[in-house]
Amino acid sequence: MKTILKNITITILFVSVAFAGFAQVPAPAPAQEEAIVLTGATAHLGTGEVIENAAIAFDKGKLTFVGKASDLGSDFSAYKTIDVAGKEVYPGLILMASQIGLVEIEGVKATMDNNETGELNPSVRSCVSYNTDSEVIPVVRSNGVLLTQVIPQGGMLCGLSSVMNMDAWNYEDALYSADEGMWLSWPSYYRRRGYGGNATMEENKNYAESVEKLKSIFQEAKVYTRSPVNSKLAAMQGLFDGSTILYIQAGYVKSVIESITFAKKMGVKKIVLADADEDALMVKDFLKENDIPVICAHIHRLPKRKDSYTKAPYEMAARFTEAGILAALTYETEAYSMNLPFVAGQGVAYGLSKEEALKTVTLNAAKILGIDDKAGSLEVGKDAHIVVSDGDLLDMRTNKVRLAYINGREISQDNRHKRLYNKFATKYGQEIVE
Repeated sequence: MKTILKNITITILFVSVAFAGFAQVPAPAPAQEEAIVLTGATAHLGTGEVIENAAIAFDKGKLTFVGKASDLGSDFSAYKTIDVAGKEVYPGLILMASQIGLVEIEGVKATMDNNETGELNPSVRSCVSYNTDSEVIPVVRSNGVLLTQVIPQGGMLCGLSSVMNMDAWNYEDALYSADEGMWLSWPSYYRRRGYGGNATMEENKNYAESVEKLKSIFQEAKVYTRSPVNSKLAAMQGLFDGSTILYIQAGYVKSVIESITFAKKMGVKKIVLADADEDALMVKDFLKENDIPVICAHIHRLPKRKDSYTKAPYEMAARFTEAGILAALTYETEAYSMNLPFVAGQGVAYGLSKEEALKTVTLNAAKILGIDDKAGSLEVGKDAHIVVSDGDLLDMRTNKVRLAYINGREISQDNRHKRLYNKFATKYGQEIVE
């Protein structure tokens, strides 16, 4: 008995120390207290426009002036002026299709709250599991990512995603656009058997049955009258009036066509193709014809097939854009989502202009999410989501974020990576480079 109590005591102490270590994220910033104007920088508005020697003014969390510093009138004389001459100003970046805040350490199951059991879970809300104390969040926002779309996983109809701001006390405060999208993982024609080099692909014999299950729940949702109460069917109502976006994940050419055709036949108003890869490019004319925006699949990877062009993933955003399809970029792994600006920057070397690349992680993402009326670009009247960098935000050599604002609130740039760097640089007598 004493041994058991001793082990329990040790476990409690270990957990307490572990949680104490994790509870070191910077405190959320207070509401904007004074009007501010940033002057002298080069402003990249996110719309494709660039303004040299710009002035960006904001008050009560809203942008009140965006233009040349020389055009700043006397109405802004009472604003606190911050000189950012020689720096670059951008709208806050938007990380799409992420599980940041839902997954802390991918190898530790106890820190993962992103996957629900069962095949049909339309009423699952990812936002309620969003952990504002995640150590990953400050790291990612230190590179200019200020908003994120958190998505659920598991089954075919995974649940509802939400857009969260990346500086808040709790998930309610973090909510920026609640339950904006439903996620559908379309059944695959094939299933992988085995692991590694011994893995083989075989036909999914349950494909037709899975599609029938989806058909059944969509048909039930269309005629649902809210009596008796059914939370699953109630969660799907927005798909038919356009207030909820259907995000489809489909891995093969035939799956892309079938899933989108299915959704349109069911009466879904707004559809987005997520994880759009080389297969989706093969049917880009179909996507254009049906006005389907895309979230490009993770591009820091090998090509999808052995005979694919080596650099095919890098070109995806440019090729979708050339086809007239609204395209956004994301980063697959939560722990490395801080690299989001750099995958956009990589697009510049593979067909995008610098301002087009910026759009893939700002305004294009905001348009897909339906929040472009308040985020995604630096325009008067929109929320003041602003990033100030020493140099090009999309270049890992010059991305050095000095100031960041969410709704006009100045956000701390401290994070676990920086604390560890400063700690061990001091230990080994190295000069700390900011």
